[in-house]
Amino acid sequence: MEASTKKSNKNKITEEDLIEALKKIAPGTSIRTALDDIMRAEMGALILVSKEGVEAVCEGGFRLNCKFSPQKLVELAKMDGAIIISDDFKKIVSANTLLTPSMRYSSKETGTRHKAAERTAKQLKGITIAVSERKRKITVYYGDQRYELEKTSEVLRRATETLQILEKQKERFDDLMISLNLLEMNNATRMSDVCNVLQRIEIIKKISEMIKRDLIELGKDGIIVSMRVKELTKNILNDRELILRDYFPNTYEQTGLILEKMNFDFLIETSNITRLIFEETNDQPIASEGRRILMKTHLLEKERDLMMSYFETLDKLFNTNKDELLKIFKNENFVDSLLNELNTLREKILTGKLI
Repeated sequence: MEASTKKSNKNKITEEDLIEALKKIAPGTSIRTALDDIMRAEMGALILVSKEGVEAVCEGGFRLNCKFSPQKLVELAKMDGAIIISDDFKKIVSANTLLTPSMRYSSKETGTRHKAAERTAKQLKGITIAVSERKRKITVYYGDQRYELEKTSEVLRRATETLQILEKQKERFDDLMISLNLLEMNNATRMSDVCNVLQRIEIIKKISEMIKRDLIELGKDGIIVSMRVKELTKNILNDRELILRDYFPNTYEQTGLILEKMNFDFLIETSNITRLIFEETNDQPIASEGRRILMKTHLLEKERDLMMSYFETLDKLFNTNKDELLKIFKNENFVDSLLNELNTLREKILTGKLI
């Protein structure tokens, strides 16, 4: 029974699989050019991506086995029946084919073309594409997954609006990080300060995931939005890990998983986060292990650990002097260089610069 369940889960088409399929038909690809041309011509089409077992659902038609081109696909769409293309989207295998999927696979669709597309996708656990001439819609089926492509202009508008929200969240995150740097340097951090930063990181992660789906559908048309998203989210996962390591050194991975499972509604209240990850209802002082801030120096990991073990808190470390550091490192040139780095770092933090 267990082996059967594992096999079933392995064969199940997930949303991630659908996203990978959408990449293959994004704007800029030959197949998408053909689909858009078919829709503009107010024609319908039924396209099946060939895979093992395809013969079981096909009847009639004629074999082509020719190189794929948008123009050829548009011309073939003028005929009845389905067009079968290769799984690498480089060849048109056959056309004018009747799809005969098993009726035991359910369909929520109403049109004959869409019913055949949905049932075929479910039976083969493959990809079918239906273009509706009446509704002027392109629907992609992949196993049990269904996705209706939207107009590029509409997807781009939505992605741009979401990007603006992401930019505001990133501005807020930068402000919180500047504040956290100052608090950590003065050993004045409280649980709520840490949770405020982690809250913003999780919100940014979730928003960027929302844009990611639109960017896949946009293909080349979303390249500018994609570049901006990468710019806004650069290093944010690294900051997240370092913060978790600073405040949850022994359980940072488990704490990260707890944060990932939080939805937007739960994340809105910082007290919810404090209660779950710190297991506290009251806001308490908490000290950083200093890993994140000391990563901004040229110290090796063992040297950072040595310093934090000696000074215990960042405020003592930043208020140290040459004689104290010589007790740890015994090298005057090294200590002079380190003092210079610490002073530069302190100045940036005190003047409210991101480090």
